[in-house]
Amino acid sequence: MEFWFWFCLLLVFYTYLGYGIVLFILVKIKKVFVKNRSFDPNYQPAVTLVVPAFNEESFIMEKVKNSLELDYPKDKLRILFVTDGSNDNTYQILKEATGVEVSHKDRRAGKAAAENRAMTLIDTPIVVFCDANTYLNKDCIKNLVRHYDDPKVGAVSGEKRVLSSGADTASAAGEGLYWKYESALKKWDSELYTIVGAAGELISFRSELVQDLEEDTILDDFMQTMRICQKGYRVVYEPESYAAETASDNVTEELKRKVRIAAGGWQSMSRLWKILIPIPQPLLSFQYISHRVLRWSISAFVLPLIFILNIFLFAQSWMYEYLLYAQVVFYVTALIGWFLENRAIRVKLLFVPYYFLMMNYAVFAGFGRWLKGSQKATWERAKRAELKS
Repeated sequence: MEFWFWFCLLLVFYTYLGYGIVLFILVKIKKVFVKNRSFDPNYQPAVTLVVPAFNEESFIMEKVKNSLELDYPKDKLRILFVTDGSNDNTYQILKEATGVEVSHKDRRAGKAAAENRAMTLIDTPIVVFCDANTYLNKDCIKNLVRHYDDPKVGAVSGEKRVLSSGADTASAAGEGLYWKYESALKKWDSELYTIVGAAGELISFRSELVQDLEEDTILDDFMQTMRICQKGYRVVYEPESYAAETASDNVTEELKRKVRIAAGGWQSMSRLWKILIPIPQPLLSFQYISHRVLRWSISAFVLPLIFILNIFLFAQSWMYEYLLYAQVVFYVTALIGWFLENRAIRVKLLFVPYYFLMMNYAVFAGFGRWLKGSQKATWERAKRAELKS
């Protein structure tokens, strides 16, 4: 019982903190022997920016304006909006906009299907996908494509940034902290070998490597990048290219998003099972299991087991007593965070444990949806908080 308790505890520690420590050390060692590659300032291939948009009439002209302000040669940048299934005025607004193209079909089959169709319209060597509700920094295209001068690079991911909405909700506090840590992990993943999964808010590919995904794919960005990794290419992380958006309006909205991601995680793991075998790509398997598989599956199921085992071991020594007390305090703190959030009383320190438990609950809920096949590729995106000056 003691063995399993410590094994489970170390597994959770490794999943959320230990892997980051190991990754940081490995990157430092690598830098001693390998120098960073320099960029060719004259390398500027033709690019198509694709923006899938579903019922975005309230924001779409802001997105058009932001896209047209990108600092990249105009004769080498094509901007294409895909509005499949939209039944508001998004398509009509885009038809009248200058400087952008729009393609529309009444059929709504999900983002993966829309991106599959978009690729039939692409004739540039590089394609960039971004979400319709995000702001891109002006240099993002330049910073993304400079990596493709390296023939080993198959995809380049930008960074997701969570904007402050002026209110410290549990969602904003938790999501903001989560993405800061996640961004650091992606940076180190990329420096060691490759990132394992990209931010769908901003991701680019060599067009020739993009393959059609199954229309029921939930995490299209993740599946596309991992299949490119399976072909032997690297996926690079570029933090100087970023897509910014506000946090989910509240934890309920964020939970919907996390459950969908968790269901997509289970679906992706079932389809990418070959990467679990560390032959012929041991480093890819190591990064994939450490960064994704443990977090998306095993660790969430281990958390309640740790608590139960600790109860049985409580009388063994003072150490087990204090560990159980620590767990109780953590869970009570999370419950208090939930209680206060529901009453709009904001104590930011309490939101982090609340957000952590919400993320792990989503793994269970997502697992159930995946088993039942109830998580569809088409979905209503989470409501985002409004920016306040």
